Amino acid sequence: MVFPTDTVYGIAADAFSPLAVTLLLASKGRSRKMPPPVLIPRLNALDGLATDVPAEARRLAEAFWPGGLTLILHAQPSLDWDLGETRGTVALRIPADDVAQDLLTLTGPLAVSSANRTGQAAAQTAADAEAQLAESVEVYLEGGPRPAEGAEALPSTIVDATALPLRVVRQGAISLERLRTVVPEVLGVGEEPDAAEDAPVAEAPAAEEPAAELPVAEEPAAARAEASAAAAERNPGAGTA
Repeated sequence: MVFPTDTVYGIAADAFSPLAVTLLLASKGRSRKMPPPVLIPRLNALDGLATDVPAEARRLAEAFWPGGLTLILHAQPSLDWDLGETRGTVALRIPADDVAQDLLTLTGPLAVSSANRTGQAAAQTAADAEAQLAESVEVYLEGGPRPAEGAEALPSTIVDATALPLRVVRQGAISLERLRTVVPEVLGVGEEPDAAEDAPVAEAPAAEEPAAELPVAEEPAAARAEASAAAAERNPGAGTA
């Protein structure tokens, strides 16, 4: 299914259906190495899908959900799902869009990515999405332009919350300055703990393709730093719907 979100149009699949997720990735031309994030309808779904959620991550969720913040967390190990090569993590977000929230309330958690073929511009209408995805999608839900006309198209800010301190791995709609009003210790992209206190605050840059595929958080420090460096090199702009 293709539907509108608060960033761009997204292509969605039942998060608990491995076949549906596989078809979603195939429609976009992506591999299992770039698993889709999961959109949820309300905050109380957080603990059903994630475990060992830091208090700092909860504060960010309470402050910026619904909205342009994606949190990478440890997935509940008991869940029967296969989103791809997640290394035991899941990326969660609540979209600030009435149509999207109404849909999620009916369906439950959905694996969602931007409704476009890899390398192509993110779809801002259902017609744009259909021109790229054609018959690989069964249902196209038109809800007008996304983002709204005149609004800047920014992807969500992605924060790795699998370990402390929290770390921004992609800057987007929520600036580092705003994050630090809630969690002062959060690290910016590429920052190290010793340097974070004196580092300048970076505002969210505009992305060429609003909503990129989410980077997967790896386990502790060295792997987290490697993931952050890779995310910076890719400068993702297309994925998180």
